[in-house]
Amino acid sequence: MGKEQNRLVLTATSVSFLLLLAWLFAVFFASDVTPFESWKQQLLNFRCNSSSKKDAKAIEISDSLEFLLRRLVRGENRIQLDTTGFTCDTDINSEVCVANGPVRIANNSLTVYIESSQSQVKRVIRPYPSKLALDYVTPVQIVNGDADHLPACHFIHDVPAVVFSTGGFAGNQFHEFNELIIPLFITSRHFRSQVKFVIIDYKPWWVSKYSNILSLLTRYEVINPAADGNVHCFPAAVIGLKYHGFLSLNSTDIPGGYSMVDFKRFLREAYSLKIKNVSEIQREKPVLIFISRGNSRKFLNEDEMVVMIEELGFQVVVTRPNRMSNLNKFTEVVNSCSVLVGAHGAGLTTELFLPAGAVMVQVVPLGLEWGSTYYFGVPAREMGVQYLEYKTEPEESTLSETYSRDDPIITDPASLFAKDYFAARAVYIDAQNLKINLTRFRQTIVQAMEHIRMSSPLD
Repeated sequence: MGKEQNRLVLTATSVSFLLLLAWLFAVFFASDVTPFESWKQQLLNFRCNSSSKKDAKAIEISDSLEFLLRRLVRGENRIQLDTTGFTCDTDINSEVCVANGPVRIANNSLTVYIESSQSQVKRVIRPYPSKLALDYVTPVQIVNGDADHLPACHFIHDVPAVVFSTGGFAGNQFHEFNELIIPLFITSRHFRSQVKFVIIDYKPWWVSKYSNILSLLTRYEVINPAADGNVHCFPAAVIGLKYHGFLSLNSTDIPGGYSMVDFKRFLREAYSLKIKNVSEIQREKPVLIFISRGNSRKFLNEDEMVVMIEELGFQVVVTRPNRMSNLNKFTEVVNSCSVLVGAHGAGLTTELFLPAGAVMVQVVPLGLEWGSTYYFGVPAREMGVQYLEYKTEPEESTLSETYSRDDPIITDPASLFAKDYFAARAVYIDAQNLKINLTRFRQTIVQAMEHIRMSSPLD
């Protein structure tokens, strides 16, 4: 029986082999193409297809760069960019110039040369998105000329440049995010790290402080013109940064597409933050960060305030400015807390790192209602943060010890701001401290606790 099965298997194998030979004969000998020529043709087709894919890739890259640059302007500016290869978009806050062709940046003279003879370009801009700070920003000159008459390239880059200044009000955390980090994200994020930063008024400490953010926006080392006197050549350039408003990203504004939700996701990635929503925090007591100020607008009865907050069931973390300067560590602390409390000031910028559903309580000093609302209050809601504010009464401000109760400085701060902003700033920003009414303030903290309990998962 075993022998018969073996014979059947051998017979089937022989038949299969004969059929295979017949098929090979039909393919190779009945055709005008020899096996070698067939293989040769298939290899040639593969190479052609590969070459076509590479060419298509190059075209795609070229087209996408032009598209990304065009996203930064609209209307007549876009038409001008398409026609001449250069345009500048100017608004009340900033000026941004875009060149979609080869440029040469001479670091010694801070001059951007556009390789074009089509139209005359001669412009000077200060690449920082706040006109109040322009006295602290070094100007950049933009001119055009024939390539044969421009400075020779020392370094040639294959990605566009973004030129901006870290002068201005850098050194204040609010201004660093409001006028540098967020505008830089808006201007460069859509290049997907394929961009090189040229930083005017270069500050090593600023680059170090925000290295986590910069490394996600560009995969290249930044250029410091003050330390690099070479001529760098780029396929295109953006000079200046787009600005959407106080701590704001408008997804419908130029270049379009990015919202505060996207920016907060970006920050979580930059600092490896784990908590997206306050409901994910599992603690016996909710953590409240209390910002302690060292200069103006400081709480004179801070210790009593902390005791009262702890009695209401919070674990209080008192934070001073020196701790907040280390973003790598402090962002994790903020991301794991439920409530942030502080007087109007730069420290409240850390609301950017709060998880969604957390509460930010802003203590509003006398005369600072407008700035409190638009610098931190409105942006907080866009961040998905629950916003509460405690408006101080005149008697809670030390200004009431200097001025009479019916003095316009007490009764009508807006009139002083209307007359002289810097004089008003000297009074309300720099010259007042606060002694908080604990009975009134307690009600605000109770409200914050109620918000957190509603956001927390049920046991």
